[in-house]
Amino acid sequence: MRLIISSLALAVVVGYLAGGRLAPLAQLEIRWPYVALAGLGLQVAPVPGPTLPLVLLLVSFVLLVAFAAANVKARVVGFPLILIGIVLNFAVIAVNQGMPVSREALIASGQAETLSLLARDGGVKHHLAGPDDRLLFLGDVIVIRPVSMVASVGDLIAYAGVLWLVLMGMVGKVAQVQPRPIPVGVTSEAIRSLQHVR
Repeated sequence: MRLIISSLALAVVVGYLAGGRLAPLAQLEIRWPYVALAGLGLQVAPVPGPTLPLVLLLVSFVLLVAFAAANVKARVVGFPLILIGIVLNFAVIAVNQGMPVSREALIASGQAETLSLLARDGGVKHHLAGPDDRLLFLGDVIVIRPVSMVASVGDLIAYAGVLWLVLMGMVGKVAQVQPRPIPVGVTSEAIRSLQHVR
């Protein structure tokens, strides 16, 4: 959370330096926002037991992938990176039944006190990385010293997409709308009309 807040603050500062304003952000046309809210809500739903929380976590990522893909299709800037980041996190969580967190990264980021808590009950989403974890390079192994936290490759890519979205939103460039193709019949008639005029 600290990283995304710091990143958003940086994006706003850069947006102002680029001549942008916050007001255009209110006009962002993001597709399927309720799908994203549902996906995020499932990740924090207080559900008991070891199996159902994992199922809800995986379903939440399916919803988030669908949300990001819909906005990629709508050509909203930033969402290609957001989609890639979500898919990378989804992959490592799916194969390991949760996000593996590096012990060394936690210590290096100044969070050694969280080791015992994570080992005892990190929740279904996070667990201390062990020898059986796969795709560990996609786990929470990247130390972010300025905000004393660790992140995954997927986190950083998704955050970069959010930053790009905010920055472009502030300067009024949130989507690249493709012009509708002109029907072939209309084009041919127009050409013939021009020929007759000549």
